[in-house]
Amino acid sequence: MTNSIEKKEVQQKDIKTQIRTDLDKAKQEGQLRADRIREIVRNAVSEMRQEVKAGSGEARSLIKDVISAVFESLQSKGQEVKEEVTASIEGVVDGISDARRAAIAKTEAEIQKLQAQVSQEETDLHNDVEQTLQEIETTSKSSPNALQDAVNSAVNSLKNSEEGEMLQKRYAQLQAQLAIVKANLAARYGDRFEDMQKHLDDAQVWYENARDSQPEGTTIVQQKQSDVEQKMGEAGSAIARREKQVKHLLRELLHSVTNAFEERRSK
Repeated sequence: MTNSIEKKEVQQKDIKTQIRTDLDKAKQEGQLRADRIREIVRNAVSEMRQEVKAGSGEARSLIKDVISAVFESLQSKGQEVKEEVTASIEGVVDGISDARRAAIAKTEAEIQKLQAQVSQEETDLHNDVEQTLQEIETTSKSSPNALQDAVNSAVNSLKNSEEGEMLQKRYAQLQAQLAIVKANLAARYGDRFEDMQKHLDDAQVWYENARDSQPEGTTIVQQKQSDVEQKMGEAGSAIARREKQVKHLLRELLHSVTNAFEERRSK
C-alpha cells in the first residue's frame, strides 16, 4: 500500500514537473500560444495514459495535476487567457483520445478487411449464379420449345429480381452514412484531417454506389442529391484547407445524406 502511494506521488510530481518545464521553455522561446499549450498538454496526457489505467481515479488525479500546472503558468498572463484555457482542455481531450483512436483505427482496418472479403464473396456468388443460369439456358436449348420458353422465363425473372438490388443499394446507403459518422467523430475528437478525408472519401464511394444503383428519381430527389454532392465538396475543401468550420460542414452533410436516402426510400 505504501509503495503504491509513493509511486502515485512520484507520478504526480513528474507530470507536474514535465508540464511546467515544457511551458517555461515555450514561454522563454516566445511560443506560449494556444496551439503550443494544446500540444504540450496532449503529449503529457497521452504519455500518462500509457502508464495508468484509463478512467481510473489515478488517471483523473493526474489529469487534474496537468490542468493545475497549466493554470498556474497562465496566471502571469493576466485576464486574456480564454483561448489558452480552451486549448489546454482540448489538449486533455486529445491526449485521452489518442489511445482510443489508435484502437478504433485498428478495429476499422479489420472491418474494412472484412468488408472487402464480403464484397468479394458477394461478387463470387453473383458470378456463380450467373454462370449457373447460363448453363441451364444452354442445356434447355435441346429441349422442346415449351420447356425452353419456361426455362427462359424463369431465368429472366430471377435475373431481374429487385430484392438483391434493393439489398445492395441499402447496404451502400448505410455504409455511406457510417463513413460520414466516422468523419464527424474524427472531427469532434481530434484534429487529424487525414482521418476525416479518408472517411469522406469512403462516404463518396458508397454514396455513388447507392446513387447509381437505382433509377432516376423525382425533382425533389434530384435536388437533395445535388445538395449532398455540394456539401461533400464543401466539406472536402474545408478539410483540405484544415478549416475549423469542417465540423459544422460534416454535421450538415450527415443530415443532408440521411434526408436524401430517406426521400429515396419513400418513393
